Amino acid sequence: MASNLRALEEDEDTKSLSESITDYPVTWGRRYHKYKEGSYLFPNDTMECDRLDLQYQALKMLHDDQIYFAPLKDPKRILDIGTGTGIWPIEMAALFPNARITGTDLSPIQPSLVPPRVSFEVHDCTETDWCRPLASLDYIHVAIMLGSLPSYSKLIKNARRYLKPGEGWLECHEMMPDICCDDDTVPPSWPFRAWHSYLEESITKMESPKPLRVADKLATWMREAGYVDIHERIDRIPLNSWPKHPSLKNIGRLWEANWLDGLAAFSYKLFGPEGLGWTQNEIEVFLIDVRKCIKDRNVHAYQKMYVVYGRRPSEEEEKAMMKKPSKPAMAKGGASSAKAKPKGYK
Repeated sequence: MASNLRALEEDEDTKSLSESITDYPVTWGRRYHKYKEGSYLFPNDTMECDRLDLQYQALKMLHDDQIYFAPLKDPKRILDIGTGTGIWPIEMAALFPNARITGTDLSPIQPSLVPPRVSFEVHDCTETDWCRPLASLDYIHVAIMLGSLPSYSKLIKNARRYLKPGEGWLECHEMMPDICCDDDTVPPSWPFRAWHSYLEESITKMESPKPLRVADKLATWMREAGYVDIHERIDRIPLNSWPKHPSLKNIGRLWEANWLDGLAAFSYKLFGPEGLGWTQNEIEVFLIDVRKCIKDRNVHAYQKMYVVYGRRPSEEEEKAMMKKPSKPAMAKGGASSAKAKPKGYK
């Protein structure tokens, strides 16, 4: 009888916990996460999941089908922070069948049918305790977390504690939100740049601001946190299909679709009642011209995508580093290893 009562209580606890995570709030027709409600500003509904997978494919194509860059040999434990739909752990499982890969996210939106050694957890990466042994991970992967973290540098420092000394790698993939252009085809008053300015204004007004411009600081933060063998790769991703280069044209098509599919989702929370105080109608009217900008092939705009990875030093390396004067721990060619502009990128 007592055991049955305990089982019933456990079932009730599980049900309560499940409801606390999956009882998703809906705003203006878009669904948002429940766990740590409000800490992530973007939706988690089916439309957003489809966009996340599209974004993943665009960046995978940009990187010539590479989904990691750190020199992994035979990793046994891998952690993917902000895993989203879980597509990255699933694909990594095919490359490293002996690795146990865990994806964490605020939303349990990942599929239930996954490879045997892939699992997902609901967890907030801004917490210090990542619920696993220190110095136990071979590789930590973080991607597209701009605008999601109060302090990216704290995440980098905390990740170091969980990596194996001497062989554990942290790899971060982040985009600079700034719109770049090399031929002055961006008009002086361009609604898409105005959209970015409003976005930045809203984020800076938040009680706990979550910076957007983090990508170009990743290498510095890794260096300051004590990582070594730091590498930085910078790619240009066109806003739409304006480039002549065939592969960049295809990438641009996907990136345009990614922006068009996500623009409202990126705007609602930050421009709406919780941000700038606009109504949904005011936002949608403003976005009409922004969408026109994104589609305009006469404007040769692009954004920069950063991949930065570094290794936790061994105890011997740490002792040696403490004896020497402080010097940048960037690997040879790291800071200047931006990918060359492909022929036809004009």
